[in-house]
Amino acid sequence: MPALLVPAMAAAQAQAPAQPGGDLARVGAHLRGLAAMTADFTQTDRTGKTLTGTLSLKQPGKIRFQYAPGVPLLVVSDGRALSFVDYQVRQVSRWPIGGSPLGVLLDPRKDLSRVARIVPSGQSDVVNVLVRDPKHPEYGAITLAFTQRGDAPGGLLLQGWVALDAQNNRTTVRLANQRLNPPLSDTLFRFTDPRRDRQR
Repeated sequence: MPALLVPAMAAAQAQAPAQPGGDLARVGAHLRGLAAMTADFTQTDRTGKTLTGTLSLKQPGKIRFQYAPGVPLLVVSDGRALSFVDYQVRQVSRWPIGGSPLGVLLDPRKDLSRVARIVPSGQSDVVNVLVRDPKHPEYGAITLAFTQRGDAPGGLLLQGWVALDAQNNRTTVRLANQRLNPPLSDTLFRFTDPRRDRQR
């Protein structure tokens, strides 16, 4: 599985002492209340290689990482499966949505108390949540980083994440220019299969 789908902004949350589960409940409220989002992203892998592009998210289960022109890659979920498309070598790899740490973003009904915990950040305006399914260590782990934003669901805004796959490969994704709940067509979460389209 591509490393993007599995790593860390150093663990994080440091708010004044909150009630147990308080910030985790806010993260859950954010994920359930976020119908759609777009953002610019910067992705850095364990070797320091950086790629940029545009993220589009629509609930339930749809996401698209559209890389900048010249990068022949696409990561997209149509609500059923997550696909990694490499147009250069004309390959498509697919996984169930739940088989990736990104599943926490794609399934807002997930019970976070079973797979997630708040981790300290040392910053009063940052909430970090580590998600790891103890029953499925092969899925890797992801640390989501949020900042406070009063007009966003749960009072939080997703700033990015660090994913760690089962081989300990780390990928950091940082978001900018987030736009909450824009209208997004379902056609955005489809793709041209390079195994059929030899012209791509």
